[in-house]
Amino acid sequence: MTEEFHKIRRLPPYVFEEVNRLKAGARAKGADIVDLGMGNPDLPTPSFVVDKLCEAIRDPRTHRYSASKGIAGLRKAQAAYYERRFGVKLDPNTQVVATLGSKEGFANMAQAITAPGDVVLCPNPTYPIHAFGFLMAGGTIRSIPAKPDHEQLAAIDRAVRHSIPKPLAIILNYPSNPTAYEADLDFYAEVVAFAKKHEIIILSDLAYAEIFFDGAPPPSILQVPGAIDVAVEFTSMSKTFSMPGWRMGFAVGNERLIAALARVKSYLDYGAFTPIQVAATAALNAGDAAVQDVRAIYKHRRDVLVDSFGRAGFPIPAPSSTMFAWAPIPPAFKAMGSLEFSKLLIEKADVAVAPGIGFGEHGDDFVRIALVENEHRIRQAARNIKRFLAPGAEAGQNGAPLVATA
Repeated sequence: MTEEFHKIRRLPPYVFEEVNRLKAGARAKGADIVDLGMGNPDLPTPSFVVDKLCEAIRDPRTHRYSASKGIAGLRKAQAAYYERRFGVKLDPNTQVVATLGSKEGFANMAQAITAPGDVVLCPNPTYPIHAFGFLMAGGTIRSIPAKPDHEQLAAIDRAVRHSIPKPLAIILNYPSNPTAYEADLDFYAEVVAFAKKHEIIILSDLAYAEIFFDGAPPPSILQVPGAIDVAVEFTSMSKTFSMPGWRMGFAVGNERLIAALARVKSYLDYGAFTPIQVAATAALNAGDAAVQDVRAIYKHRRDVLVDSFGRAGFPIPAPSSTMFAWAPIPPAFKAMGSLEFSKLLIEKADVAVAPGIGFGEHGDDFVRIALVENEHRIRQAARNIKRFLAPGAEAGQNGAPLVATA
């Protein structure tokens, strides 16, 4: 029994693991690695949320099995958030499900709706679960451009005209991980009209709805009239409330799709630990104050990153949302690809980033930089990179000098 299992064969090597192994090895040798790779928030969960968790956990009744689709109060709080933030009214009993993070929500939705061979349209690059959740469920991925513009709309139209079978679903992710692209309501309206015309499902990942810095707050696709007929949207408390390890997210929208997800979940889990759900309810009901503090910190870190890395010789476009910068590889290193460049940064600059190839082949000219270290560590990373890029630095692969040309 040496042959890999069918579903495992469908998954490529997890490229982030190569970077993680190199990072761990460098730290074991005493290197001080500035880790800007994994999108793992370093900010503390708001104290009032932790206090509510502690209060709930002292009640032994909360130690029993919970509700797979989420306790009633939590689903009501999420519905209230959508009405307050987006002006979208949801029935908490039929249009809201609590998930173990948005990642689990996507994977279980894929299990719920996918038949072998179903075609799903997915941005490239994008967050890995968007594609691999459906691959593991037996589906087939057809890539579309990641930027929400006329080219993506044209690609969706071509896919519907030329794919056999007709695509089952379109995945959207704005603000985007990893690119930080944003979509507006006009774009969403065109996608909704197309999906309704061709009877295609829309799955929207809105995990970064509250991490924005410039301009208007990102919209929800459910703000488009009639979107709820074809769409489900996924959100997460991981970044908004610095609760990544709590594993709390939501799927909201079309009743038929939400019912399918809830049914699959009922066979797989009993929901998050009840005190976590109680604390999450308190967070959602508290309004925007705690979120504003998180947003301000990420904005300051973004500004420090763009300024310090730019002066170090590694210019980075300023993202207007998310906790990530999508950074073009400096021209002198572009030919080696994002994985080898990421490994080189660990070896020569003591800085870890995420290789763009991990988000799809069309991301290989970029690395993703996460705003998960404080401003002092970000400046330290910039100093390290400046030394790495300086003329006369140690030779790189194949004897090429480690000098950027931009």
